[in-house]
Amino acid sequence: MSLELRIDKVDAGYGAVRALHGVSIGVRQGETVALLGTNGNGKSTLLKCVMGMVRPTQGSVTLAIDGARHDLTQLSTEEIVNLGVAMVPEGRRLFPRLTVEENLLLGAFRQQARARISTNAAFCYEIFPVLAERRRQLAGSLSGGQQQMLAIARALMSSPRLLVVDEPSVGLAPILVSHTITKIKELKERYGLTVLMAEQNFHQAVRIADRGYIIVHGEIVFEGKTVAELEQNELVKNYYLGSTA
Repeated sequence: MSLELRIDKVDAGYGAVRALHGVSIGVRQGETVALLGTNGNGKSTLLKCVMGMVRPTQGSVTLAIDGARHDLTQLSTEEIVNLGVAMVPEGRRLFPRLTVEENLLLGAFRQQARARISTNAAFCYEIFPVLAERRRQLAGSLSGGQQQMLAIARALMSSPRLLVVDEPSVGLAPILVSHTITKIKELKERYGLTVLMAEQNFHQAVRIADRGYIIVHGEIVFEGKTVAELEQNELVKNYYLGSTA
């Protein structure tokens, strides 16, 4: 089994506003790759290009799975999910008037996941015991941290091979951010996932990342082939680590 995501020289935006400028990144099987940048620099737009929610005006987005190459710019979001790509969106985007259990079931709509509903649900409840306790509770009545757990669990219900996570720390208290990031690492290791995570919390992201990219004003300004390279980068020192170089 093999998987590789390749984004090459992508331009994208919204109407006359261009959010991405020649962005190129790659994610290989079994990696956790962090896309680092502050708000408004194009992280979410890039992830939406991967999911088919935003169409690049230039460049390519390809996913190679077990020797077969797929041009994601030509596929619908549903078709991309059917390839085994799942997204945990910024802001969680749950169905607040549905229960925890109903939200999980909606995550298992793709054909390949339907036969594994019971197995995947049991796994999600094992990883996030509070969801099992609150399975009949409306999602909208959960705390922010519990909602983030549910958003991650819903994505896992589709039996993904590539998990795309957009800003998991947004709106959470620091202790919940740490817990959420730790859970993503645990899921990657236990579930055999490949992870692309957009995050502005550098300290938390590098706890679980194998390597990463820094995006500024819609351009990749640095690729760190290791976490150590990221930590030594001047942009990181100035904007994330508080240095005065």
